[in-house]
Amino acid sequence: MAVRLDVTDIALLRELQADARLSFRQLAARVALSPPATAERVRRLEAVGVLQGYRAVVSPEAIGRGLEAFIRVRLTDDISAEAFTVMLANAGAVRELHHLVGEDCFLLRIAVADIHELEAFLAHVTRHGTSSTSIVLSSPVTFSPILPGAKPA
Repeated sequence: MAVRLDVTDIALLRELQADARLSFRQLAARVALSPPATAERVRRLEAVGVLQGYRAVVSPEAIGRGLEAFIRVRLTDDISAEAFTVMLANAGAVRELHHLVGEDCFLLRIAVADIHELEAFLAHVTRHGTSSTSIVLSSPVTFSPILPGAKPA
C-alpha cells in the first residue's frame, strides 16, 4: 500500500534524491522547514520504508569494471530461482538482479573488467540455463528520481 505523502514530503524526496549528503539545516532551508522538523520528517520517511537507504555512486570505469552488460537468463529445471539468486547475490560483478515473469527468468546488470571476465561470468551463469547478453555502449541516463504522481513522458 502506498504511503500518503504531502507536498513537503515530496520536496524532501526530490532534494534527497538529488543530494543525499545535505545536512538537515541545508535540507530544511530548501523545503522551508526548521531543521528539527526536517529531521523528524526524514526519520518518518525512513521508518515507513519510503527512504530505504543512502548510497555512494561509484564509477565502474574508475575502479576497473568499465564493461557493463545486461544479461537475460532463462533457467533450466536443475536449479530453482532461489538457488540461482543465492548463487549470484555475492558475485562481485552483479550490480542488479531482477526476477522476472515472461520468457526470461532473470535480468542481470553486471560490471566486469573486460571481455574475458564477461566470458567467464557467462560460462558460470549458463551452467544453469540459457542467456542473451547486451553490452552497454553508453548510459545517457543512469539515475532518474522517482516521485509519486509523476506522469510518463
